[in-house]
Amino acid sequence: MDNKVKPRGLGRGLSALMADVSTESQTQDRHAGPDIHVPIEKLFANPNQPRRRFAQEELDDLTASIKEKGVLQPLIVRPRAGGTYEIVAGERRWRASQKAQLHEIPVLVRDFDDVEVLEVAIIENIQRADLNAVEEAAGYKQLMENFGHTQERLAEALGKSRSHIANLMRLLTLPADVQDMLQEGVLTAGHARALITSEDPSALARAIVKGGLSVRATEALVKKQASGELQTRKKKQAASVEKDADTRALEADLSANLGMKVAITHKPGQDSGEISIRYGNLDDLDTLCRLLSGS
Repeated sequence: MDNKVKPRGLGRGLSALMADVSTESQTQDRHAGPDIHVPIEKLFANPNQPRRRFAQEELDDLTASIKEKGVLQPLIVRPRAGGTYEIVAGERRWRASQKAQLHEIPVLVRDFDDVEVLEVAIIENIQRADLNAVEEAAGYKQLMENFGHTQERLAEALGKSRSHIANLMRLLTLPADVQDMLQEGVLTAGHARALITSEDPSALARAIVKGGLSVRATEALVKKQASGELQTRKKKQAASVEKDADTRALEADLSANLGMKVAITHKPGQDSGEISIRYGNLDDLDTLCRLLSGS
């Protein structure tokens, strides 16, 4: 008998339960009927809820809708001890129902294990249209790391393109402060994607916000920065080449005669090179011009 544990595929946590997971819209005409109505004080939030940000304005709008129409879409819960329930999906509706001072709300009771609770909670958040790019990317990462799903299988199950998932997950390589700007809506996902290849995305992000740059302008800025950094590296590499004694002596003689700093760049084995003269003020520049022009 083969006792080897096989990896779980798109089973109850992703495919079969997708019908239970949908957006939290209050305007849907068709929705699953509730199993039961539960007193609101018997419901408790999932401590491992992937979603951490609940925009106050959105909560206020949902509260107003619930006051007028009630909770149109049942929450998904699992039973706990003492006749209480843990929310698997629908925490925002629960929060808004509390603000609307409802006494009980409709729920769908499901016997999920801990793994399925986390998986369904992540999917429910990903399916939300207003999920920000960083939260969505973090959801994909959790599904891949915790449950072994690949980008291809996620794309198929969730109705997303593989490139969409891959591009979003690249955002998680950005510094925390840039991710915060993206979550707060200060930067768009297009801005953030352009910053991924930057040497200093944090500094560029601040410049983008300060200047109100478009995505196209951001891409051009990143490209320009990359080109400048390449030239700087080349100059440093050239300067790092150790000069021979003759070259250093010639630099010293020219510097003494001109009264200015002279640097000679001459690569061994080549006939050509560069000479640079640093002047300290405009009088030095006038002197240099007279010497070079022979006047």
